[in-house]
Amino acid sequence: MSMLIRVDVLERIQRGEVTLAFRRWRKPTVRAGGTLRTLVGVLAIDAVDRIDPDAVTADEAMRAGYPDLAALKATLSTRDGDVYRIALRFVGEDPRISLRSSVPSDDEMEEIRARLRQMDERSPHGPWTRQVLHMIAAKPGARASDLAAELGRETRTFKADVRKLKELGLTESLQIGYQLSARGHAVVS
Repeated sequence: MSMLIRVDVLERIQRGEVTLAFRRWRKPTVRAGGTLRTLVGVLAIDAVDRIDPDAVTADEAMRAGYPDLAALKATLSTRDGDVYRIALRFVGEDPRISLRSSVPSDDEMEEIRARLRQMDERSPHGPWTRQVLHMIAAKPGARASDLAAELGRETRTFKADVRKLKELGLTESLQIGYQLSARGHAVVS
Protein backbone atom coordinates (compact mmCIF):
# COMPACT_ATOMS: atom_id res chain seq x y z
CA MET A 1 0.00 0.00 0.00
CA SER A 2 1.23 3.44 -0.71
CA MET A 3 -0.05 6.92 -0.13
CA LEU A 4 2.31 9.86 -0.33
CA ILE A 5 1.96 12.27 2.56
CA ARG A 6 4.22 15.29 3.05
CA VAL A 7 6.50 15.16 6.09
CA ASP A 8 4.96 18.25 7.72
CA VAL A 9 1.51 16.61 7.46
CA LEU A 10 2.90 13.32 8.83
CA GLU A 11 4.21 15.19 11.86
CA ARG A 12 0.77 16.74 12.39
CA ILE A 13 -0.84 13.28 12.12
CA GLN A 14 1.65 12.03 14.71
CA ARG A 15 0.58 14.83 17.06
CA GLY A 16 -3.12 14.07 16.44
CA GLU A 17 -3.76 17.41 14.71
CA VAL A 18 -4.59 15.83 11.32
CA THR A 19 -7.03 12.91 11.22
CA LEU A 20 -8.22 12.92 7.61
CA ALA A 21 -6.73 12.85 4.14
CA PHE A 22 -8.40 13.36 0.79
CA ARG A 23 -7.21 11.83 -2.45
CA ARG A 24 -8.40 11.52 -6.03
CA TRP A 25 -7.84 7.98 -7.22
CA ARG A 26 -9.06 5.76 -10.00
CA LYS A 27 -8.70 2.98 -7.43
CA PRO A 28 -7.76 3.42 -3.72
CA THR A 29 -4.18 2.53 -2.82
CA VAL A 30 -4.99 1.91 0.86
CA ARG A 31 -7.81 0.03 2.55
CA ALA A 32 -9.74 0.40 5.78
CA GLY A 33 -8.24 -1.72 8.53
CA GLY A 34 -4.77 -1.53 7.02
CA THR A 35 -1.67 0.28 8.14
CA LEU A 36 0.79 2.53 6.39
CA ARG A 37 4.46 2.81 7.31
CA THR A 38 5.77 6.34 6.97
CA LEU A 39 8.81 8.39 7.89
CA VAL A 40 7.29 9.21 11.30
CA GLY A 41 5.97 5.75 12.10
CA VAL A 42 2.93 3.59 11.48
CA LEU A 43 -0.49 5.02 10.62
CA ALA A 44 -3.76 3.11 10.98
CA ILE A 45 -6.21 3.50 8.11
CA ASP A 46 -9.60 3.52 9.84
CA ALA A 47 -11.84 4.27 6.86
CA VAL A 48 -11.61 4.82 3.10
CA ASP A 49 -14.82 6.26 1.64
CA ARG A 50 -15.57 7.43 -1.89
CA ILE A 51 -17.38 10.73 -1.52
CA ASP A 52 -18.95 13.53 -3.51
CA PRO A 53 -16.33 16.33 -3.54
CA ASP A 54 -19.10 18.92 -3.05
CA ALA A 55 -20.03 17.24 0.25
CA VAL A 56 -16.65 17.97 1.88
CA THR A 57 -16.97 20.46 4.72
CA ALA A 58 -14.65 23.23 5.87
CA ASP A 59 -14.18 21.33 9.15
CA GLU A 60 -13.05 18.22 7.25
CA ALA A 61 -10.62 20.30 5.19
CA MET A 62 -9.07 21.64 8.39
CA ARG A 63 -8.94 18.11 9.90
CA ALA A 64 -6.97 17.17 6.76
CA GLY A 65 -4.43 19.93 7.45
CA TYR A 66 -5.66 22.51 4.94
CA PRO A 67 -6.14 26.14 5.98
CA ASP A 68 -9.61 26.17 4.39
CA LEU A 69 -11.97 24.30 2.06
CA ALA A 70 -10.80 26.27 -0.99
CA ALA A 71 -7.21 25.05 -0.54
CA LEU A 72 -8.35 21.41 -0.34
CA LYS A 73 -10.59 21.77 -3.41
CA ALA A 74 -7.73 23.39 -5.34
CA THR A 75 -5.50 20.41 -4.55
CA LEU A 76 -8.19 17.91 -5.54
CA SER A 77 -8.83 19.72 -8.82
CA THR A 78 -5.32 18.91 -10.08
CA ARG A 79 -6.00 15.17 -10.45
CA ASP A 80 -8.43 12.78 -12.10
CA GLY A 81 -10.46 10.06 -10.45
CA ASP A 82 -12.97 9.72 -7.66
CA VAL A 83 -12.52 11.61 -4.38
CA TYR A 84 -11.84 9.51 -1.29
CA ARG A 85 -11.87 10.56 2.36
CA ILE A 86 -9.36 8.58 4.43
CA ALA A 87 -9.61 8.51 8.23
CA LEU A 88 -6.19 7.87 9.72
CA ARG A 89 -4.26 8.07 12.95
CA PHE A 90 -0.75 7.54 14.28
CA VAL A 91 -0.34 4.20 16.08
CA GLY A 92 3.38 4.06 16.86
CA GLU A 93 6.95 3.69 15.81
CA ASP A 94 7.85 1.55 12.83
CA PRO A 95 8.71 -1.86 14.37
CA ARG A 96 11.56 -2.28 11.89
CA ILE A 97 13.50 0.47 13.69
CA SER A 98 13.99 -1.55 16.89
CA LEU A 99 14.39 -4.73 14.84
CA ARG A 100 17.31 -3.17 12.91
CA SER A 101 19.28 -2.49 16.07
CA SER A 102 18.76 -5.94 17.58
CA VAL A 103 21.33 -8.66 17.14
CA PRO A 104 19.54 -11.91 16.32
CA SER A 105 19.66 -14.89 18.66
CA ASP A 106 20.77 -18.24 17.25
CA ASP A 107 17.15 -19.23 16.63
CA GLU A 108 16.38 -15.90 14.96
CA MET A 109 19.52 -16.23 12.84
CA GLU A 110 18.32 -19.60 11.57
CA GLU A 111 14.89 -18.09 10.76
CA ILE A 112 16.52 -15.23 8.87
CA ARG A 113 18.74 -17.61 6.90
CA ALA A 114 15.68 -19.73 6.03
CA ARG A 115 13.81 -16.62 4.82
CA LEU A 116 16.78 -15.56 2.71
CA ARG A 117 16.96 -19.06 1.16
CA GLN A 118 13.24 -18.87 0.36
CA MET A 119 13.68 -15.47 -1.29
CA ASP A 120 16.55 -16.82 -3.37
CA GLU A 121 14.58 -19.92 -4.39
CA ARG A 122 11.53 -17.88 -5.46
CA SER A 123 13.50 -15.27 -7.35
CA PRO A 124 13.12 -15.17 -11.13
CA HIS A 125 16.71 -13.89 -11.44
CA GLY A 126 18.33 -16.49 -9.20
CA PRO A 127 19.97 -16.19 -5.78
CA TRP A 128 20.50 -12.57 -4.85
CA THR A 129 20.14 -12.00 -1.10
CA ARG A 130 23.74 -12.59 0.03
CA GLN A 131 25.14 -10.76 -2.98
CA VAL A 132 22.99 -7.68 -2.32
CA LEU A 133 23.72 -7.68 1.43
CA HIS A 134 27.47 -7.87 0.78
CA MET A 135 27.24 -5.15 -1.87
CA ILE A 136 25.37 -2.80 0.48
CA ALA A 137 27.91 -3.56 3.24
CA ALA A 138 30.76 -2.68 0.88
CA LYS A 139 29.10 0.42 -0.59
CA PRO A 140 26.87 2.13 1.98
CA GLY A 141 25.10 5.14 0.49
CA ALA A 142 25.55 4.02 -3.12
CA ARG A 143 22.63 4.88 -5.39
CA ALA A 144 20.20 2.04 -5.98
CA SER A 145 20.49 2.58 -9.73
CA ASP A 146 24.28 2.16 -9.56
CA LEU A 147 24.03 -1.01 -7.47
CA ALA A 148 21.36 -2.42 -9.79
CA ALA A 149 23.44 -1.64 -12.88
CA GLU A 150 26.46 -3.34 -11.33
CA LEU A 151 24.35 -6.48 -10.98
CA GLY A 152 22.84 -6.10 -14.45
CA ARG A 153 19.39 -5.61 -12.94
CA GLU A 154 16.53 -3.17 -13.40
CA THR A 155 16.46 -0.51 -10.66
CA ARG A 156 12.76 -1.00 -9.86
CA THR A 157 13.06 -4.74 -9.14
CA PHE A 158 16.35 -4.22 -7.30
CA LYS A 159 14.67 -1.71 -4.97
CA ALA A 160 11.79 -4.14 -4.41
CA ASP A 161 14.30 -6.79 -3.35
CA VAL A 162 16.07 -4.40 -0.97
CA ARG A 163 12.67 -3.61 0.60
CA LYS A 164 12.33 -7.34 1.35
CA LEU A 165 15.64 -7.18 3.22
CA LYS A 166 14.44 -4.07 5.03
CA GLU A 167 11.33 -5.97 6.18
CA LEU A 168 13.67 -8.42 7.93
CA GLY A 169 15.45 -5.49 9.62
CA LEU A 170 18.68 -6.13 7.69
CA THR A 171 18.98 -2.83 5.79
CA GLU A 172 17.95 0.75 6.24
CA SER A 173 17.40 3.50 3.73
CA LEU A 174 19.60 6.55 3.72
CA GLN A 175 18.97 9.92 2.07
CA ILE A 176 20.68 8.29 -0.92
CA GLY A 177 21.15 4.54 -1.01
CA TYR A 178 21.18 2.03 1.81
CA GLN A 179 23.30 0.67 4.62
CA LEU A 180 23.26 -2.52 6.62
CA SER A 181 21.70 -2.35 10.06
CA ALA A 182 23.34 -3.91 13.11
CA ARG A 183 21.11 -6.92 12.47
CA GLY A 184 22.25 -7.01 8.82
CA HIS A 185 25.91 -6.89 9.84
CA ALA A 186 25.33 -9.84 12.17
CA VAL A 187 23.81 -11.85 9.32
CA VAL A 188 26.60 -10.97 6.87
CA SER A 189 29.41 -11.76 9.35
